[in-house]
Amino acid sequence: MESTGRIGLHAKRPLIGKTLVASAGVALVAVGVAAGAGNALAQEGVRVEVEPSALALEVGDKAQVVARVVDAGGNLVDVPVLFVASPRGGLAVDRSTGEVEALKGGQYQVVARARVQGGGRPSASVAVTVAFPPLDRIEISERSGRFYVGATVRHKAQVIDQAEDVRDVEVTWSTSDESVATVDRFGYFTAHGTGGVVLSAQAEGVSAELRYRVVENPVAEIEVAYWKGPRPSGTLESRPGEVHRTGDVLHFVASPRDAAGAEVDDMPVAYALEADPDAIATGDFPPAEVDDQGRFVAYKPGVYTVTASVPGHSARETVEVLPRHVAEEVELVGQGEVHNVSTSDLWVWEGVDGRDYAVTGTHSGHGSIYWWDVTDPASPVLTDSLVVDARTTNDVKVSEDGELCVISREGASNRRNGIVIVDCSDPRNVEIVSTYDDQLTGGVHNLFVYEDHVYAVNNGVRFDVINIEDPTAPHRVGRFQLDAPGPRIHDIWIVNGVAYTSNWGDGVAVIDVGGGGRGGSPSNPVEMARFRDIGGRTHAAFPYLSPTGRFYIFMGDEIGRPGFDGQEAGRTPEFMAGYIHVVDFTDPEQPEEVARYEIPEAGSHNMWIEDDRLYAAFYNGGLRVLDISGELKGNLYHQGREIAVYKSYDPDGVVANAPFTWGPQMHKGNLFFAEYFSGLWAVKLQPRRTLVP
Repeated sequence: MESTGRIGLHAKRPLIGKTLVASAGVALVAVGVAAGAGNALAQEGVRVEVEPSALALEVGDKAQVVARVVDAGGNLVDVPVLFVASPRGGLAVDRSTGEVEALKGGQYQVVARARVQGGGRPSASVAVTVAFPPLDRIEISERSGRFYVGATVRHKAQVIDQAEDVRDVEVTWSTSDESVATVDRFGYFTAHGTGGVVLSAQAEGVSAELRYRVVENPVAEIEVAYWKGPRPSGTLESRPGEVHRTGDVLHFVASPRDAAGAEVDDMPVAYALEADPDAIATGDFPPAEVDDQGRFVAYKPGVYTVTASVPGHSARETVEVLPRHVAEEVELVGQGEVHNVSTSDLWVWEGVDGRDYAVTGTHSGHGSIYWWDVTDPASPVLTDSLVVDARTTNDVKVSEDGELCVISREGASNRRNGIVIVDCSDPRNVEIVSTYDDQLTGGVHNLFVYEDHVYAVNNGVRFDVINIEDPTAPHRVGRFQLDAPGPRIHDIWIVNGVAYTSNWGDGVAVIDVGGGGRGGSPSNPVEMARFRDIGGRTHAAFPYLSPTGRFYIFMGDEIGRPGFDGQEAGRTPEFMAGYIHVVDFTDPEQPEEVARYEIPEAGSHNMWIEDDRLYAAFYNGGLRVLDISGELKGNLYHQGREIAVYKSYDPDGVVANAPFTWGPQMHKGNLFFAEYFSGLWAVKLQPRRTLVP
């Protein structure tokens, strides 16, 4: 049985053996560092030594990095060492043993970091050079076939090496007959005369070709129409009477026709935009955009004209775009103060007694967890607390029936970690039912509870599925690891029997665990789809079926400054970057990134979506609420879609007056969120008041 303690909330430093009376009227005993991980004695001059000092590898090679922690006198210090690779994606590193596998060519480093009592994190690094493999092939974006005189289409080339990695290598373009067609250095292919022609792309000894048959341009006229929402049936006609606002996506579709009136459906159409924005538009970004498929979105109100062109013919339509006007006011409802440790994730639910409760974990908080009665969100009441053997209890989730809470563990003193299952049917008297750490010793950072199973992110590599039908006897029934070089996983979210995993450089994977129709189950997870190409690292993901019929996955990209440890918030606001990518998964065979939500001052963390609204935690950027109604395209930040921004300032926080928002959740009309430096908060959105009735 897990040993526990009762803890106090408001001491700046843990108080050993002292009984505190919290605002809930519950007597709690504050515990010191000895209750959690990192039990090494604080020492002066502790350092990390690594061997070898450098590595030179080929793709596929493995090597061993050995680290030892010593004090000023050269004596070994027995503390855990964590191995990480930077930048991510090129090396696979066993975080606990230091075994390295080369995945991609490039320059990297392996950092060995120790954790000692008192917050010290000495480290040492090994420089790793991985030789680039020879190139294997070039893949060109377009296909061979018929082409028309006067038409221009850009071709893109992807260069792939023998390790199946995409390489950033310069490509040289050429055509076999410049009287028929030419191509510039950017891949823009233009036809000048009839006949056959070969388009070639070359790079470092490999090449690819496309063959075209160029024919005369048959187009005699062109029409263009636009609409918002699903494509109308029958003849395409614009809808000039509709009101369009910033952020609305309009579809412009051109119909080139020959002299007989037949549509020339393979004629490339170029779309161009003429803008007359309102005076409020600034010059730091375009006031609107239209892409090569005719999808238009405006960032600023104004009058816009879209022209569709083919060689010798063009057509145009003009639209007026009005402001979106969705802003609301944020009303502070209440706060559950946590001032002695940093707060991590939260979960809010209706208990078996009909009252509303919340549970919050802690980050580097000596294994503490808090339960709250939030039936009156203006006065959150601390009902109970626990200390488990961990450094961090990052994630907390509650079963659908409200009876069990599952806690993730990292940094346990015995280095076994795993999960803790707690009976929370009475949040005023929570009791640990069992722990499960079999093959979960590397640490569980995130988890999800779904239909009597815990999906636990195991050591950042895979997720294990733990059956908790009998919570006193949890047992593993399945596991899933991404089929990718050096697979990584950070988070998991499950809706209707489908899991959405966030896999850092490997993007998002969609996995059938019982509801995806691919034969998946908790004991047999089956991958359904994947979207990798976000150009960043996926930290969290949230699926959303829009009333428009489109299915989006919001993918939170997280990039932290090297060495960031969460303690500099409020002092150096540039430490986090990354944004939320919006990927249209309506056709899972062809997912497309269509939009983003990127704010200039901070990076994204966790999120929640409900009723056409995105609730997003942006660390030092605070809590953000975004209107995501309708079809989505472009950077949503610039479209007037922000409903509210709220930053929580607490002078008594772990770091004073430093907003650092960790995660939000809507519950019964109130927006609850965890603040890393100050605990549990609740706010409510209200229509914006005006001076004129």
